[in-house]
Amino acid sequence: MTGADTGGRAVVELPRLPQAGPLYRRALLGALPGAGRRRGDALPAVELAVAGVTVDRAHLADYDRVCGFRLADRLPGTYPHVLGFPLALRLMTTPGFPLPLVGLVHVANRITVHRPVEAGETLDLRAYAENLRPHDRGRQVDVALVGSVGGAEVWHGVSTYLGRERTAGGGERRSRGERPAAPAATAHWRVTPQVGADYARVSGDHNPIHTSRLGARLFGFPRPIAHGMWSKARCLAALESRLPDAYTVEAAFKLPVPLPSTVAFGATADGPAWEFALHDARSGRPHLAGSVR
Repeated sequence: MTGADTGGRAVVELPRLPQAGPLYRRALLGALPGAGRRRGDALPAVELAVAGVTVDRAHLADYDRVCGFRLADRLPGTYPHVLGFPLALRLMTTPGFPLPLVGLVHVANRITVHRPVEAGETLDLRAYAENLRPHDRGRQVDVALVGSVGGAEVWHGVSTYLGRERTAGGGERRSRGERPAAPAATAHWRVTPQVGADYARVSGDHNPIHTSRLGARLFGFPRPIAHGMWSKARCLAALESRLPDAYTVEAAFKLPVPLPSTVAFGATADGPAWEFALHDARSGRPHLAGSVR
């Protein structure tokens, strides 16, 4: 990672990727009544890094099947997010991180693929947080994950999370205007309850709102909901054969996809660019709106 711009953050090199399970257990224990710890008001000026990360081809194939990609040695654009997710999770569970992991809502994700990455390549990963800002329902933060090969950046992802707080922070507000018309559906997908468990297995994201009816109810959902990054990956898989070698794919996560449900996927092309969306097949309620540039 020679020459990487850290923005003044201290770089902490880890010997290997953390395990997601213990980090989630720590976060859940910290959320119990009376177990809370004091949180800071600023982001930690630290960047976590792991060098020499390799791809397990069996895991890659499992991920491809769960998300609908064809089996290949080329990494899907969303796969490095899964590969580096434990590093981002470790960052968000560090002492002083201003927002508790439990209850965070993933509201948007942007991925830039600078060039195709093959399964045989070795990646260096780093994660950091930036742009803590107010929101009318609390505060938002961007968690960046960067993948490099031989010192050159090949992949860059930014996930935006919302931490709901009782005291509104002002700032950005969700649009309450008229709902845009749903695009014409080009496909309908039945999303089964197993999707939550399957994606948790391949992603390491075992947030109980995706895998447990009780866990979902504790956070106000009548039943488990699909991971936002599964929805984005499934949409990207539908466009896989039309993607260029380098692109940026953005997605805003709207209303959750309850498990089970049937969703409608629609996409329109404007030259090399794409706009795509995921809606409830019956009501037209929006789940995701995205673009490829």
